[in-house]
Amino acid sequence: MLISIIEKLKSLFTVFTTLSVLEKISSAVEILIITFVIYKILMWVKNTRAWVLIRGIVIIGIFVLIAQLCKFRVILYILQTLSYIAVFAMIIIFQDDIRNGLEHLGRQKVFSRFLPDLNKLTKKISAESVQEIVEAAFAMGKVKTGALIVIEKNFSLEEVERTGIAINGEVTRQLLINIFEKNTPLHDGAVLVVGDTIKAATCYLPLSHNPNIPKDLGTRHRAALGISEVSDSLTVVVSEETGRVSLCREGFITVMSDEKELLKTLIDSIYDQEDMEDKRNKSVRNVMRNWFGSAKVN
Repeated sequence: MLISIIEKLKSLFTVFTTLSVLEKISSAVEILIITFVIYKILMWVKNTRAWVLIRGIVIIGIFVLIAQLCKFRVILYILQTLSYIAVFAMIIIFQDDIRNGLEHLGRQKVFSRFLPDLNKLTKKISAESVQEIVEAAFAMGKVKTGALIVIEKNFSLEEVERTGIAINGEVTRQLLINIFEKNTPLHDGAVLVVGDTIKAATCYLPLSHNPNIPKDLGTRHRAALGISEVSDSLTVVVSEETGRVSLCREGFITVMSDEKELLKTLIDSIYDQEDMEDKRNKSVRNVMRNWFGSAKVN
């Protein structure tokens, strides 16, 4: 068997040497693309339940190889028959992981230069509303009132909105604090902010299944991480136990040390460089100057 593999490698090398320079470059680029795609798939699979599945497939592959060497015809026939069913079974079992992977691929900006930017049509939250959220979060943190505030960016969260109770109110510090006040009908769940409007309260969010999440994080933080894994949203979460204010984005959670850090992080995440340089967008500059002094804001 080892000899046959060596012979095949020699034949492939012989074919490669007969190719033209352009064909060699094309083949090298193709190999690099395939390698990169396989690497990305493995890195994505590593953080999902599919990693256990791959290990199982490797074990089955070794068993099939042994069956072929020993010529177990009946076993090979049974495995071949079951393989067709197994493909559909894996799609059904891992549909959530496949969907998350495709959504992650769709959020990449690799082809943004070649595709029309439909996100420009989305109304962004104003800096004043961001300031209200920041002040409300730390005010609730001081009295250890749990809160979960989801800020929609480019990815529509209509499905999340439908799970809650419609509010359609202006984003204000007082309204947010009142919603999350303990023992009130709307305090349980998440608040969804779209533009400068609180669209809904008591919204249900998907929980993260990442096994690397620290055990000390509760359901509220897992929900914040879950929505950040399936969308480009920004989620401000206030711990009911410690009063800490954290920000979840792109599947990661960061504890905010103070109001200025949270405000700057949110502004940087919501507005790109083009928005910051736009002379018409004075609200961002005014809010940043009020918080950080008269220093130049880029």
